[in-house]
This record gives sequence, structure tokens and C-alpha cells, in this order.
Amino acid sequence: MSYGYGGGFALIVVLFVLLIVVGASFGGYGY
Repeated sequence: MSYGYGGGFALIVVLFVLLIVVGASFGGYGY
């Protein structure tokens, strides 16, 4: 796994998914 563009993109995706999961647990986004 590369730590260049691919690693940065994967990190952003993981953070975005965590944001959705946290929002869903608090009912903030209705997911």
C-alpha cells in the first residue's frame, strides 16, 4: 500500500465514513 496519494485518499475516506457512522448514531443525518 502506498503512503502517497493513495494513502491520503484512503485516510480521507475512512474519516468520512466515521463521520457518517457517528452522525447516524446520534441521528444527525438520518442514516
